[in-house]
Amino acid sequence: MIPICYCANSKIFHGIVLSVLSILKNTKKNITIYLLTMDLSELNAKFKPISVAQANALDEIVKEYNAENKVVLLDVTKEFLAEFSKCKNLKTGYTPYALTRVLCDLLDLPSKIIYLDVDTMCCSDISQLYEENIDGFELAMVKDFMGKFWVRRDYCNSGVLLLNLDEIKKTGLLVKVRERVNNKKMIMPDQSAINFLAGKKKILPYKFNEQRAIKPDTVIKHFCQGMKWYGPFFKVYNYKQWEREKIHKKLKIFDFDDIFEIFDELDRKYNFKLVGVNG
Repeated sequence: MIPICYCANSKIFHGIVLSVLSILKNTKKNITIYLLTMDLSELNAKFKPISVAQANALDEIVKEYNAENKVVLLDVTKEFLAEFSKCKNLKTGYTPYALTRVLCDLLDLPSKIIYLDVDTMCCSDISQLYEENIDGFELAMVKDFMGKFWVRRDYCNSGVLLLNLDEIKKTGLLVKVRERVNNKKMIMPDQSAINFLAGKKKILPYKFNEQRAIKPDTVIKHFCQGMKWYGPFFKVYNYKQWEREKIHKKLKIFDFDDIFEIFDELDRKYNFKLVGVNG
């Protein structure tokens, strides 16, 4: 069984469905999807948790591919508020849901687990990542394409993580990360805290978190923010996989069109109530 974790609210649920469908297409081993969510509607009316109905729909979908697959919905509102109610990084360019991944040591999760950002798509068997040996490491991650130039050479992207929670609990890594995030204002809070505090970090090849063009050996494509040169200036772009017209026209990516067709058929059945799915 391969455990995979996402952190999100209900508004971005369609992104999770697309990501999971790409995993199901390429991976034959049993998977368990953990959905970490929370109700922060008092902070922002849009911050509503993934619903039980949404989780149940995804559970039905994954079981159509393999009866042993399952989806587990975990409401971490209580844990989040206990750790981050006075956090200095609650209002950044990222939603507070990005911080829920650093609560994993407090939750009932398998000791070895994959964390994925919602804006990731699988291009081949994800078991290649899960089978990476991380004995003695706290986690494994891939260098951040821009951060390795602008921050430091071993600065990594936190959108794809392979976590060794037993080792993390021994070293207290996520305890230290939460303390840093609470007390030090940062642009990319949890990502930077993990990079600066991890003492046992394994750096993986880009195929496990490809932040630019898809290559023949790419396992996971990450639709994260990037920059392109339009002389005499660089232009920042940030196109997500559900923005179909943009990834077709701007990124020239057509690799997931079959997934979109499956998604549309499922949406007619489950009515995911998507936001901006066509760009």
